Amino acid sequence: MARYTGADCKRCRREKQKLFLKGSKCESAKCPIEIRPYPPGEHGRGRTKDSEYLLQLREKQKATRIYGVLEKQFRGYYAEANKKTGKTGENLLRILETRLDNVVYRAGFAKSRDHARQLVRHGHFTVNGVKTDIPSARVTVNDIVEVRPKSRTMTPFQVAQAEAGDRTVPAWLEAIPSQLRILVHSMPERQVIDTQVQEQLIVELYSK
Repeated sequence: MARYTGADCKRCRREKQKLFLKGSKCESAKCPIEIRPYPPGEHGRGRTKDSEYLLQLREKQKATRIYGVLEKQFRGYYAEANKKTGKTGENLLRILETRLDNVVYRAGFAKSRDHARQLVRHGHFTVNGVKTDIPSARVTVNDIVEVRPKSRTMTPFQVAQAEAGDRTVPAWLEAIPSQLRILVHSMPERQVIDTQVQEQLIVELYSK
């Protein structure tokens, strides 16, 4: 499967804001965007004309980078969101939020979405009792996500239990660190999704 293999910190600098792709490093003074708050490259400090198209493109790029989704898959998510009733932009964010890797990250069981994706891919989680190793698998209302019994003594999950409560879990999820369990109570509404993305710009980009 194709995936991005470059430096994550360059992606944050390109968007001129923290995308929280590197876990605890993003919260420290070592975060590169704190030191060099301008886009990477020879012309990073140069002024660019923010055209309407550029603003729309940058917003789409920001969303793909935050959730770790490549263009082809992201476009597929948009097509699915566009077919659903309601606002296309909100449907798109709801699809991205209900990915299994994002749920694991949101619940505080991984330091970043990349870390969550790796844990899921290595088969450490079950959904409703069934081993699931597909990061893009979607959860729905009343699903139960759990760490497999054989994986519970692993360092990442011991750390997650020790640091329980350090990260705010969104209202549509319930994390139970003592049991390494996540309960999905509802589908996320836009007002509880804290991703700093203007989804309407993405809709305008793809609507052309």
